[in-house]
Amino acid sequence: MTKYLKLIRIEQWVKNLFVFLPLFFSGNIFETDLFLKSLYAFAVFSLTASSIYILNDYTDIEADKKHPEKKYRPLASGAIAKHNALFIVGFLILAVTGLLFFGAFFLKINIWKFGVIIIFYFLMNLAYTSRLKHVAIIDVTIVSMGFVLRVLAGGYATGIPISQWAILLTFVLALVLALGKRRGELINAQISGKTRRALDGYNVQFADIALSISVTLAIVSYLMFTVTPEVQERFGIRIFYTVIFVVFAFLRYLQQTLVYNRTESPTKIVYRDRYIQITIVLWAVSFMLLIYHKYLMG
Repeated sequence: MTKYLKLIRIEQWVKNLFVFLPLFFSGNIFETDLFLKSLYAFAVFSLTASSIYILNDYTDIEADKKHPEKKYRPLASGAIAKHNALFIVGFLILAVTGLLFFGAFFLKINIWKFGVIIIFYFLMNLAYTSRLKHVAIIDVTIVSMGFVLRVLAGGYATGIPISQWAILLTFVLALVLALGKRRGELINAQISGKTRRALDGYNVQFADIALSISVTLAIVSYLMFTVTPEVQERFGIRIFYTVIFVVFAFLRYLQQTLVYNRTESPTKIVYRDRYIQITIVLWAVSFMLLIYHKYLMG
């Protein structure tokens, strides 16, 4: 069972929590019906993403066998046969199709909008897996678009409108993560002397500049989100002060990346760095308190 969980990369499902952002930022997180619809969107996106992960591993078997870490993946190591992996992909696609019909008939979700997002995400990542992951800048743009699609899926599933600033924030935040990962790969390539096509068109200096620009855009986007009239009306003007947590978290991330030269992926840094974890918790708690205040006063 463990090898199959590794195959579908269940630990990567945490990325799909972005589908909950429209519900969280709307202040309706305690609405059971909307929460269930967000949970449904999470399940559909997770299964779709897992099918892509398997196809990506399938096409990269030979390259992964030569990688110091990826060689232990189920397909590269031979723990799971190729035909079994393709069977699981087919099963996941059928499961997603069934869930789409379930959402349309039982959850009353606008399946045309939601379904288009899922299909577009799948096709976009097929193109990424087969070719575009080797094209500099386009590769990180597609990764970032994937997170935007997650947020849009959450919005369409619940019927909650999404702020333009929230969409831009999601895009540049994902861009920060993607560029941070590319930078780490570049540093490792300089140390080991081994490189790959995905790094063509990048160097450390470019990654540092692009990363700094993206962090700046992310902070500005969040700041603009907090001062929009509808957001301040919903949560109160004190929502502005949560910018402090966002600025600190990004500065800490840049410190880990640029000063201490941490080469691991950004998600691993977040998992391991206590300062960033505490900051995220404080930010989430402050948001929850503002939402709670609305309910108590309402």
